Amino acid sequence: MRPVVTRTDYEGIRRISRGKVRDMYDLEDQVLIVVTDRLSAFDHVLPNGIPDKGRVLNLLTEFWLEKTKHIVKNHLISTDVDDLPSPLCPYKEELEGRFMLAKKAEMLPVECVVRGYLSGSGWNDYRRTGAVCGIRLPEGLKESDRLPEPIFTPSTKAETGHDENISFEAATSLLGESLARRVRELTLSVYNYAADYALQRGIIIADTKFEFGLYEGEVILCDEVLTPDSSRFWPASLYEPGKSQPSFDKQFVRDYLLSIRWNKEPPVPVLPEEVVSRTSEKYREAYERITGHPLP
Repeated sequence: MRPVVTRTDYEGIRRISRGKVRDMYDLEDQVLIVVTDRLSAFDHVLPNGIPDKGRVLNLLTEFWLEKTKHIVKNHLISTDVDDLPSPLCPYKEELEGRFMLAKKAEMLPVECVVRGYLSGSGWNDYRRTGAVCGIRLPEGLKESDRLPEPIFTPSTKAETGHDENISFEAATSLLGESLARRVRELTLSVYNYAADYALQRGIIIADTKFEFGLYEGEVILCDEVLTPDSSRFWPASLYEPGKSQPSFDKQFVRDYLLSIRWNKEPPVPVLPEEVVSRTSEKYREAYERITGHPLP
């Protein structure tokens, strides 16, 4: 297991942004994306890092980008430390397995969410209205039911707090009709391919979100792809509609924070070692099941 990385700074390299998990740096004609071991819950970054979490997210994204490039081009240039520019060579050990050199794309202002099962905010919408993002669904569905077919349910990109679900018509007003139809088609195609692939390995991908950008006039897939942070991964062997499902992500963290009745305001609690360890195990297990080999 590598040392936990929760903060990054590289001398002489300009940081573009610091997200809840990812730090992005400007390399002139490309960008450096570094996936840390930070973990957020209830919109707060926790004091503890989760060992190996960043490498799981980064290497799993690389895996899926390679698997889906026959469907859509993507932003990946390299994850090889030998391709790092010379100012970053002193940081090779820290960066190995957790960075991506990527194309500078013009990011689209919509999160492309696809749902194959009824869960989370989709389940809440359905209970209230019988629809999700304006898409009418059959009556009588239960929590975690598989949908008749996957649905495209875009959302806004919130700078802080939660993204907000929007209709396809609202996405069209942001993107234009042709581009909205194109990203909907790509979102559903990548999801259907990945969901079939994962199910053969014992994992249900209940829903996920993608980000697309424009590069040299073409739509490409960018950022995080089909990880436990951007998706709901459920163990197929334990799937039981009618309730929430166990998942391969920060479930142990959420459960712990709820059990201690944290008010979801600072100060953010420090996690016990057992919760950190079990969460790390779940991330690694997701990687190993999908790829078929241990985390490098």
